[in-house]
Amino acid sequence: MAKSQIYVGLEIGTTEISVVVGEVKPDGAIKILGVATTPSRGVRKGEIIDFETAQTCLHDALVRAEDRSDVMIRNVFLSITGGHIESLNNRGCLRMPDDASEITEEDVEEVKNIARDVSIPKENVFLHSVIQHYHVDGQNRILDPIGRQGDKLEADYHIIHGIRNRIQNSIRCVREIPLEVEDVIFAPLASAQVVLNREAKERGALMIDIGGGTTDYVLYRDGVIVDSGCIPVGGDHVTNDIAAVLKIPLSKAEKLKCEEGCAIPGDEGAPPIIYLADETGFVGRDVEREVLDSIINARLGEVLDLLYDNIDRGPGLEGIGAGVFLTGGSSRMLGLDRLVEEVFRMPVHRSKSTSVSGLTATFEDPRYSTAIGLIRYAQIQDAETSRGRGLSGFLKDKFGRFLGKR
Repeated sequence: MAKSQIYVGLEIGTTEISVVVGEVKPDGAIKILGVATTPSRGVRKGEIIDFETAQTCLHDALVRAEDRSDVMIRNVFLSITGGHIESLNNRGCLRMPDDASEITEEDVEEVKNIARDVSIPKENVFLHSVIQHYHVDGQNRILDPIGRQGDKLEADYHIIHGIRNRIQNSIRCVREIPLEVEDVIFAPLASAQVVLNREAKERGALMIDIGGGTTDYVLYRDGVIVDSGCIPVGGDHVTNDIAAVLKIPLSKAEKLKCEEGCAIPGDEGAPPIIYLADETGFVGRDVEREVLDSIINARLGEVLDLLYDNIDRGPGLEGIGAGVFLTGGSSRMLGLDRLVEEVFRMPVHRSKSTSVSGLTATFEDPRYSTAIGLIRYAQIQDAETSRGRGLSGFLKDKFGRFLGKR
């Protein structure tokens, strides 16, 4: 009988470091055993800039996660993000030998390598290669070509790549704790595992994960990923704008944003004036709500416009029937759903993780979508690997490339 398996998801975010310990039951259900977060320092726009400081924060989060889950953490699945990460779609084509009787696993692996034979910057490495569709002799969207007969095998892949040194930095930070990194996963790819169900992916869905330093996204159409990326702007930039325009400390700006801010100016029913109380070193003052909301609206509107343009230059938004799903800590901003609806002109959903039990209040909080999604990703990957075909498709040499080995 299959045993339960424990996985640990680690997200080193700009604002928070999150560690989630999850148990995958033999029936596939996930139970959250423990969650821990600590304020993140030494991280900017989703990337580590101060190793020692970031490691101190990470150590604190790990100690708390171990205490709450009663699990000794030695291995983690690590999410990464950053403006250096890019994606593309490409098709590989393999002509079968005349004496071939049927398509084999080796043929599938070869067509995958052909699909990945694309030009990327020399400083970059492949991060993910995710199958979209197989085609055999013109017959489209075949789920599994192995065992079929045909003269030509084609495969469409979504390929994600990033700068090797920046990926190495995240791995190095974790390994020096020391922890073993089981795999590195582009953050929105992990979040989508729990935010989007199969129906949403089939109908077409755009998931936007708005964190403190980045806005990550992944786009599904007809059940497969067709676009993904990162814009290095997030909730912290809104805070910085508020502090600069209103000439108040960052701590005051963050509190004002979270407790009083709205992404849509002119929200009826709210008092027009917000009073900031006197504190040591700070003289109390009034803030016009319309000014505050206009600052938030301008920055978030800019981010959404950039995201819209990125997608429009690529696969576009046609066929996205399920709409937009918002997640990430900064997605909790009041009025953000209405602003997103204005920009993308489609239904918007505030998401929560699905198919997870345990600490209910935790897994329903969008701040933890990525960390919990890493647990689901690990579960799927192990299931696929046991059948000989992993989700990423090239885990055996992934770390060799990241660490500069051949």
